[in-house]
Amino acid sequence: MAKEINVTELQDLLDASDNIVFFGGAGVSTESGIKDFRSVDGLYHQHYKYPPEMMLSHTFYISHKQDFFEFYKDKLLECTCGANPAKPNAAHRFLAQLEEKGKLKAVITQNIDGLHQAAGSKNVLELHGSVLRNYCEKCGKSFEAKYLYESADIPKCDACGGDIKPDVVLYEEGLDNSIMSRSVQAISEADILIIGGTSLVVYPAAGLIDYYRGKKLILVNRDATARDNVADYTMHGSIGEIFGQLKA
Repeated sequence: MAKEINVTELQDLLDASDNIVFFGGAGVSTESGIKDFRSVDGLYHQHYKYPPEMMLSHTFYISHKQDFFEFYKDKLLECTCGANPAKPNAAHRFLAQLEEKGKLKAVITQNIDGLHQAAGSKNVLELHGSVLRNYCEKCGKSFEAKYLYESADIPKCDACGGDIKPDVVLYEEGLDNSIMSRSVQAISEADILIIGGTSLVVYPAAGLIDYYRGKKLILVNRDATARDNVADYTMHGSIGEIFGQLKA
């Protein structure tokens, strides 16, 4: 059974290790103002012409491209390219500091907002891609998110006229094998695995914790998760507030 610990006990665990891996989900970014999908006011509980899960599928991207980009720009790019872009919070900043000290070996994230890199993290494994990377499906030219955000209708390549696709993993698409392999390796070699801000219900990403072989699995989440029973330690509360009290 997992032991519920406090900030002082978490600090002691981190101080004693230089092989830490962090695996995070939407809860890490909600404290920066980015909505998740499954919370009470998340995207799944808002009303659109089509269900959000359908609009973020590969099939919908192919068959309803204009509707896809209207939703994508409004809900996934607004927080990055809009008038008030999201900024890294205390959790992002602490993890970057921990990496700079040589203690954190990797950040594995289900988020696509690039906030870990904005905070200074270098070794970030993005399971679901990033809104910051976009490419022409015809010639492969790369484009920044702002180009898509400011495009009218379907964004087109300024070199060949091809459609530009965000480098994010849509429903029905597989995860990048290289990113998955590197994530499995990092987790399997970690002394401490911290899992934060995720309900651990999205597979195959949630299954990554099964590769952890150590005895210091720490779950930090506002609410209990279905995997609390396999953790060694748990903390319940705001991940930003908790990490904001720690020292790298």
